[in-house]
Amino acid sequence: MNSFENIKIEGYRRLYDVQIKMRPLTVMIGANGVGKTSLLEIFLLLAASAKGQLEPKISDLSGLSEIMTGDQANSLAISLSMSVLDDAPLDYYLEITPKGLAYEITLETLTQQNDPSALEPFKHIESRGLDVNYFNPDTQKFVHLNWDHNHLETSLAQVPKMYRKPENVRKRLASCSFYGALNVAPKSPVRLPQSMRPVTLPGSNGEDLVSCLYYLRETNPERFEIIKDTLAAAFPDFERLSFPPVAAGTLAMTWKDKNFSQPLYTHQLSEGTLRFLWLVTLLQSPDLTAVTLIDEPEVSLHPELLQLLADLMREASQRTQLIVATHSDRLIRFLEPKEVLVCDVEDGLTTMTWGDSFDLEKWLVDYSLDQIWAMNLIGGRP
Repeated sequence: MNSFENIKIEGYRRLYDVQIKMRPLTVMIGANGVGKTSLLEIFLLLAASAKGQLEPKISDLSGLSEIMTGDQANSLAISLSMSVLDDAPLDYYLEITPKGLAYEITLETLTQQNDPSALEPFKHIESRGLDVNYFNPDTQKFVHLNWDHNHLETSLAQVPKMYRKPENVRKRLASCSFYGALNVAPKSPVRLPQSMRPVTLPGSNGEDLVSCLYYLRETNPERFEIIKDTLAAAFPDFERLSFPPVAAGTLAMTWKDKNFSQPLYTHQLSEGTLRFLWLVTLLQSPDLTAVTLIDEPEVSLHPELLQLLADLMREASQRTQLIVATHSDRLIRFLEPKEVLVCDVEDGLTTMTWGDSFDLEKWLVDYSLDQIWAMNLIGGRP
């Protein structure tokens, strides 16, 4: 599958000058305030920009000046490369500069180095302020902007759909999805009956968890059996999930425990059980988006569930680029150094270093990765 290969961020919060070679599974660990959430925010910013929602997203973040690196940055710039099957990678660059109380997209390009000997890469998009140009693959010529164009939104978001390669990049960026702390309050969506409809993701607040599990049971029984087996491994007294109707087109969900004659409804399940069920359903979905962002998946989970969670994330990363932020040293125990991105701060600015770039082989003979992290041999400690 096409995937993002490299990202460089300049001028975003503490990410003043950070470059990362992307991998299928990225689990960020580090103290509070070292930039883990900022990396997740960058992908959400790119996703919003690809949907034509850059202006409201920047507004939600309190404005461009608030998210730039203090007085050290004059602009926010993001470089991102995407692999292309049997072709050169597509390289996207976006630079945004404050302009009064608003901002200006000062430079935006989408290029491809088709000919390694060429002095300059091939350009699919080149936008400099109000000067916007697209390459038309039909005429093999650059087309100067000749239609309505919102200059507070990216050219990538407004590229004609017939321009296949830019559209592929746009769609992949736009499909980034974020999952944070699950709302498990008594009246939260995840605890209530849900409409019976065809969905393959449980929703960022679990609003489609019941619908998703029921639909998977009916259309993808093998995937549903994997979910059941995972729950049985996590909870030895678990027997089955059932989906009793409560009204026309509306389903509840019950959890059968061997110790009780009557099944438990979702509103009776513990926070940890419900959150783990939600995570298992998400990570087992056959339709994960191009990039999946998860913030602190370990919240409310018993430590013994973390090995299963690590295995689930590793398997899911074969179908999505999975980027996870965690504070859990216990989760790190079950990961490999190549899956862990250590986040630290030097002189007030973020550094991000892959775990396998440290010389850990001799240490891993006697210690687990979480113990090595606790001994401060790879940084990322408070």
